[in-house]
Amino acid sequence: MTQPTAAGRATSAVHDPARWRKRFPILASTNYLVTHSLGAMPDTVHEKLKLFTDQWATRGVRAWAEGWWDAPISVGNLLGRILNAPTNSVVMHQNVSVIQGLVASALDFSGRRNKVVYTEHNFPTNMYVWEGFKKHGARIHVVKSPDGIGVPTEDMLAAIDEETLIVPISHVFFRTSFMQDAAAICKRAKEVGALVLLDTYQSLGCVPIDVQALDVDMVCGGSVKWLCGGPGAGYLYVKPSLQPKLEPKITGWAAHAAPFAFELGAQRYANDARRLLHGSPAVPSLYAASAGYEVILDVGVETIRAHSTMLTEWLRGELGSRGFRVTSPTNVNQRAGTLTVALAPDEHGPAFVAALEARGILVDHRPEAGLRVSPHFYTEQQELAAFADALTELRRTKKWQDYVQQKKAY
Repeated sequence: MTQPTAAGRATSAVHDPARWRKRFPILASTNYLVTHSLGAMPDTVHEKLKLFTDQWATRGVRAWAEGWWDAPISVGNLLGRILNAPTNSVVMHQNVSVIQGLVASALDFSGRRNKVVYTEHNFPTNMYVWEGFKKHGARIHVVKSPDGIGVPTEDMLAAIDEETLIVPISHVFFRTSFMQDAAAICKRAKEVGALVLLDTYQSLGCVPIDVQALDVDMVCGGSVKWLCGGPGAGYLYVKPSLQPKLEPKITGWAAHAAPFAFELGAQRYANDARRLLHGSPAVPSLYAASAGYEVILDVGVETIRAHSTMLTEWLRGELGSRGFRVTSPTNVNQRAGTLTVALAPDEHGPAFVAALEARGILVDHRPEAGLRVSPHFYTEQQELAAFADALTELRRTKKWQDYVQQKKAY
């Protein structure tokens, strides 16, 4: 096994993964390199869910007034600290598909300004939402990638013009970990009067993001990945000055100015971020997610980014020396926390995933990308060395062929 470098040991002196590892049960038995898909669960999730069940068991219906009803705002404020968002500017939802649909439903596509700009590397669920609004007048403009890895910033800026209504973009591409220049895109959109909805699903918790410094209109994402918050906890930030201008057609009683008045007729929107809610909240998911947010805040995203960059740079060089082709950007300023490793045309990605799992190593595979590998703040460099050794051995011996029949969903 290749040994950690001196540079790696020096970085570990500043950030020691061992300090955090005991808080993530799966790390005791698994080389967990699949955070880009599902972050490891913090042990405090047990406490959070016990709090929920205890409330339900002992307080019954009273629990709604004792934290449940306000969870989309209170948990949103906790998440907002990671974004440096103003208080009460983040609301929680179930997932990004709902969020993007809700935002789209608040827009008017009937005029000349009806253009929607994003790249072909947007996560597909987001594309499905905006494609669905074509019937309401949305005009989709997809910016292509010249190399299959990233999209030149100048191409994005050129596509954003006076007819652009919104730019709903993935901050980081899920296939390659390419990171777009969000600051330049926000600046250009503001120049022409367009909105930006920045999807930080693949970056928040690994890459520092300051919504106030970016002056971004809206940010959305989920807690499944780098935030270690589990499923069912999507977030939506909307700049406070923009909130009163949005009246989503996808709405519900939680967005009403007086939900417990049970008024009949048309929606009367709340005068704050609650107007961006819809139905009753998924309370257990929000409680569970807060455990992940607390750990991320404890570690600090700047620290996480430094550790992540050190590990991915080491692994990129190590895999290159072994003859593997990494398809993520070589420039660390254009790369988030994941490395994608290309396989040969005759090599079967899901079989490699299954063979690595049999060796106690979890990664995943995506078509047109390859194997995706993601260390986090709890990852030690020796775990990446073990992955590199296992990958090399599988290619050399072709033992991955023993796993071709296995189907893996991650």
